[in-house]
Amino acid sequence: MQTLSGKQRTVSVAAEKVAQPRGFLRTFSALRHRNFSLFWWGQLISLIGTWMQSIGQTWLVLELTHSAWLLGVVGALQFLPILLFALFGGVVADKFPKRNILVFTQSFSMLQAAALWLLVFTHTVQLWHVMVLALLLGLTNSLDMPTRQAFVVEMVGREDLPNAVALNSSIFNMARIVGPGIGGLLIAGLGVAPLFLLNAISFIPVIIGLLLIDATKLHAVASHVLIEQKQGTFRSLREGFVYIRQTPAVLMIIVVIGIVSLFCINFNVTLPLVATEVLNVGAAGFGFISSAFGVGALISALWLAWQNKRPHISPMLFWSIVFCVLLIAFALVRIYYVSLVLIALVGFTQIAFSALANTALQTVTPDHLRGRVMGVYMLVFTGSTPIGNLLTGALAHWYGVSIALIVCAVLSLIASVIGWVLRAPAEKSVVQSSILPAD
Repeated sequence: MQTLSGKQRTVSVAAEKVAQPRGFLRTFSALRHRNFSLFWWGQLISLIGTWMQSIGQTWLVLELTHSAWLLGVVGALQFLPILLFALFGGVVADKFPKRNILVFTQSFSMLQAAALWLLVFTHTVQLWHVMVLALLLGLTNSLDMPTRQAFVVEMVGREDLPNAVALNSSIFNMARIVGPGIGGLLIAGLGVAPLFLLNAISFIPVIIGLLLIDATKLHAVASHVLIEQKQGTFRSLREGFVYIRQTPAVLMIIVVIGIVSLFCINFNVTLPLVATEVLNVGAAGFGFISSAFGVGALISALWLAWQNKRPHISPMLFWSIVFCVLLIAFALVRIYYVSLVLIALVGFTQIAFSALANTALQTVTPDHLRGRVMGVYMLVFTGSTPIGNLLTGALAHWYGVSIALIVCAVLSLIASVIGWVLRAPAEKSVVQSSILPAD
């Protein structure tokens, strides 16, 4: 595996110019970069396996315990490490070659899935096994997530970054539609064990793709890595926080995405209650609601990939406001078919908002700070899941699911509107970043 040379050479930031695809093919323009194409196709296969394991783990815990509370505990164990350690994962991502880190994290995730399969297959699995393995997966993700996010721009450069981020969102949402469907059929026919085995196997294409990546074609400044390796962890963290505080666009995105993620993006924990208690459509209706959300999210990701526009703060805040308003409407509606349309629009606007935020962050941030900034992003975007689920679930328990959704959406709407009013300095810093060199 190639590593950075001791001469602190600058790897090429100007890959061979390839004609931009036109028409519908423009949706997949980032795939003209061989490195990103290897990574993307591997992720497409792996994410389907990940979603299969997700529902398999849920079903397994229910089979072992018949306890909704313990199901929540296992979920919290898987996401809590991201809340606690994503910041340090970002520091590691800035200190070492990101491809090497991802080979390690993806390999460890494969071993975690294989261990879970072996325990289930031999009928020796116990709840504590699942808890420990969920915790280990969460620890791995606290390093993998910020590294994977920060690695995208190194594979495609800043010109194709919006398209690449949107394409990553598209395969995530496509896997969210396909994976659970396949998983459900396998559980019905063969039980949960095959889901964990297939997930373990699905990591192989990702690892092979990472090993085949040509490090000399990565868009990054190599000299910073050697500098970062000499810094202490907490000094590196402080440098990242100082940059976030002093850069209006980054601070705006982190604050808004943090508030919306905490209160609103965790709304899906209430969807089973919406289906059963509000709309009275049962398990089948819940399935269609979840699928409608996934379809809307997938269409949004493909639309953003086709546009491939440079990010700005105003569109991100606009879609955040629309997302909150649509979620309030979804909470109020009592007609099932109208709710399907609304939840699809919610999925569309959620991806539009979050993908634009992700792209803007990576566009503005210098190469040597990107891992730490994306570590903070993953902390507020994904790490808030345990707290957000607990908060939304508690509000739904005390006041009903509709009131819970409305309260959370209104709080997020207030943050988004304030962001819109105060957006001028953030917009200015985004424009400056498109003029000034990244480092």
